[in-house]
Amino acid sequence: MTSSQPANRKSPISSVDRIYQQLKQMAMNYQFRPGEPLNEVELAASFGVSRTPLREVLNRLVAEGLLDFVPRRGFSCRSLDAKMIFDLYEVRCGLEIMSVKLATDRASDLELKHLHQFWQASAQTFMQRSPIECACCDEQFHEQIAALSQNIELLRSLQAINARVHYLRLISMEQAHYRRTTCDEHQLILAALLDRDQELAVTCMSAHVSLRQEQLVEVIKEGIARLYM
Repeated sequence: MTSSQPANRKSPISSVDRIYQQLKQMAMNYQFRPGEPLNEVELAASFGVSRTPLREVLNRLVAEGLLDFVPRRGFSCRSLDAKMIFDLYEVRCGLEIMSVKLATDRASDLELKHLHQFWQASAQTFMQRSPIECACCDEQFHEQIAALSQNIELLRSLQAINARVHYLRLISMEQAHYRRTTCDEHQLILAALLDRDQELAVTCMSAHVSLRQEQLVEVIKEGIARLYM
């Protein structure tokens, strides 16, 4: 009879998941400079794994748009390109509007009540939270609405977009007026959802996301400046 694998030995799957979560956060927050080649040998050593599971993770992050890959040059951090960011926000706007439209019709009263409770509790301390906490809370609010649309592909698409614009969202949340505006506009969206007023919910969501687009130029400039300080 063969002996079972020791309980303290990590399986290849757990290693891949662990590396994926850590590298994804690093890529989302631009802990590598845009265009900077990633040293696979150093990364593998830092994670205590071989290059095989590391390569699996890097290829996954390329597929998700969080890293770039060029043959014979290898993997690198994605650029912070203004056109790409504007394109992402246009897609995000469409996804958010579809999310709230469908959620108005499909969410149960209990689900809407839970969403309301979540945001009311979050809003009480939102202005005192750290920028990263605010960014994650904001993402959670929008992704919960997408989940209430009962369209899993819509939710997955929004999550992918949120990962790619997370760095800019984080910078925006450093500004008190931005956090205050976010709170106010979330309340308007919630009120429309609770009233089952689809037209108003769409209008509020559209205004909320479109406002973010108008502020993108300055946020992108700030983001680029920080990366090259």
